[in-house]
Amino acid sequence: MQTVTSADETRIAYERHGEGPPMVLLHGDSIGKEYWDAVVPHLEDDYELTISDRRGRGRSEDSEAYSLRREVEDARAVIDSVDGEPVVFGHSFGGLQAIEAAREAPVSAVVAYEPAILVGEYREEAGLASKMQERLDAGDREGAMKRHVEEVIHGGSLSGEALDAWLEEWPVWPEYVRFVENSVRMNRALESYELPETVDVRAPALMLTGTEAPSHLRDGVRAANEAVVDSRLVEFDGLSHMGPNEDPERVVDAVRSFLATVDAAEKTA
Repeated sequence: MQTVTSADETRIAYERHGEGPPMVLLHGDSIGKEYWDAVVPHLEDDYELTISDRRGRGRSEDSEAYSLRREVEDARAVIDSVDGEPVVFGHSFGGLQAIEAAREAPVSAVVAYEPAILVGEYREEAGLASKMQERLDAGDREGAMKRHVEEVIHGGSLSGEALDAWLEEWPVWPEYVRFVENSVRMNRALESYELPETVDVRAPALMLTGTEAPSHLRDGVRAANEAVVDSRLVEFDGLSHMGPNEDPERVVDAVRSFLATVDAAEKTA
């Protein structure tokens, strides 16, 4: 494990795997960089992967003060730690980190699987953070995190006994519950974030989504695809918000195809 210091002096932990051109992997609202375990074997033979823990997750430090800006600065610090201009690949909240960091950092390409961007009526009425906080205030930490999983991963399609049965098979449950305060503050920041009309990312971008993902995340990724200056969208039939874990080979194949076009464009420029 290595660490890099973010702008507010918080130490962000990361690991490196593989050899080749640099790629940074940014996880979403998971317990840490382990989110990428299913993806790494499909990439490490061809890329030098830098995989970080978000602040307050895994082995990274945390701070009392919190904001989306600090998380973006964390991603920027990790990006700056690699040699050259990396591909930045983020999932969910990590996808939003990747997009925002790439507005400032020198990167060769951006890949975002369903970046956590709220748009339209859903954003106007968003209240997940307060719903989770109510359960936390009542001492129900597990219930608060179940509310998060129900809405963010399943879009309300699973609840009650069906959700409990799904959680019993989910490898990170119940360890995931210990990050509930982090998830509340993250959701609060996301509810305040407004996607600019134009996002000037100075690199080609690939937005990914699955047909079985919650509708509000599919709306968000489409909006991001329209806002980011040079972006294209790929949709995976049958995959959910956890697509990179469900079918890493199919997701990585799409990423490789996109990066091949980026490389070809650079050679002919």
